[in-house]
Amino acid sequence: MKQYRDHYFKRAKAENYPARSVYKLQELDAKFGLLKSGMKVLDLGAAPGSWSLFAAKKIGAAGRVLALDIQATAQEFPENVRFLVHDAFEDSPELAALMEPLAPFDLVLSDMAPRTTGVKFTDQARSLELCERARDVAARRLAPGGGFVAKIFEGPDAKGFQESLKILFETVRIFKPKSSRSESKETFLVGLGFRGGVL
Repeated sequence: MKQYRDHYFKRAKAENYPARSVYKLQELDAKFGLLKSGMKVLDLGAAPGSWSLFAAKKIGAAGRVLALDIQATAQEFPENVRFLVHDAFEDSPELAALMEPLAPFDLVLSDMAPRTTGVKFTDQARSLELCERARDVAARRLAPGGGFVAKIFEGPDAKGFQESLKILFETVRIFKPKSSRSESKETFLVGLGFRGGVL
């Protein structure tokens, strides 16, 4: 198990990514073709920045990433990324000023996870709440045809969340990346083909 973790950790460092989580997005992108040149991407819970860096590379200089997190990061980003220390679920004049020229977005990403307590049902409930709030942001900010990715802790309520995405998206899929730790209860829900409208 330790060797498995070390492989992705060392690879991330060698490739100048701040966290191993980048390989989860790489796998998601390879599976679902999420990221294309010129896209506008909203990255929720972006710190320390691996997903934003990978997205920026895939969308190129013509694309834009707006990355939000309540935690700061020391990571330096290319010119097509704007990182803002901000609660993704709270509006502000500063956030509106960044959102207005970019929205609607082509893709909303959420790798957010709650601070875990070790109590399975508590952690699952908190993960679900983050996913629901990220979904609501996506429903307000996505362009028709856009995509959405959210990390969720597996549990009895995950099915209901998946069903709620089917109202908003033409296609909804579940995906467990190989780069997720085998003991991890995380999985990813992917919505493709945003129908428009809100819940």
